[in-house]
Amino acid sequence: MGILIALIIITIWSAHLFYILTSEAVDFTSVSFYLHVFFQGYLYTGLFITAHDAMHRTVSKNRTVNDLIGKVACFLFAGMSYKRLLKNHFLHHKYPGEDQDPDFNIKSQNFFLWWFTFLKRYTTITQIIIMAVTFNVLKIWIDELNIWFFWVIPAFLGTFQLFYFGTYLPHKYPHTETMKPHNARTLKKNHLIAMLTCYFFGYHHEHHDSPSTPWWKLYKLKEQTHQ
Repeated sequence: MGILIALIIITIWSAHLFYILTSEAVDFTSVSFYLHVFFQGYLYTGLFITAHDAMHRTVSKNRTVNDLIGKVACFLFAGMSYKRLLKNHFLHHKYPGEDQDPDFNIKSQNFFLWWFTFLKRYTTITQIIIMAVTFNVLKIWIDELNIWFFWVIPAFLGTFQLFYFGTYLPHKYPHTETMKPHNARTLKKNHLIAMLTCYFFGYHHEHHDSPSTPWWKLYKLKEQTHQ
């Protein structure tokens, strides 16, 4: 099931991106324009969640297949390094909300400063080169305005969604007794909101409690906690 869900997300992301890049126009007076932008941003979030599940080896029991899907999802998201993400993510699980946590900002809890630090820690020179080359190749066939609004901006929307619901809200101060031992809080039980906001990833305490549970089963853990 994990492979099927991963392939569905990657396929819908690819098909919708191809469609909006080639068949839609940037029109600030059109409601459908904004829907396409935000939907693509949501698909970007799903792409990263897929890569995240691969890091926890929940996409496939076959390690080669699992890591391949994780690498593809990372690359499609923004030319990111799966190996680098894997290293940092396990540090996050080992030291959640602490100084050694690469996803946490002990110097400032300001949302935008933390988000900027978050992006900076995961951006590499290789990634920037990959994205720059891809952008210029796409310009050969696609209108530049379409590339910005249908490819670049949705990716940033995806990082915003992932950071806000998957890092900032779950781990920001104050760290209360109920957040132990993971320094992670969780959304109240509303599966529709949880799915729309971040693919059940807002059930974050549950994720830290059971990182081997794929995103599409986290709601079941939430049911068990009755919160």
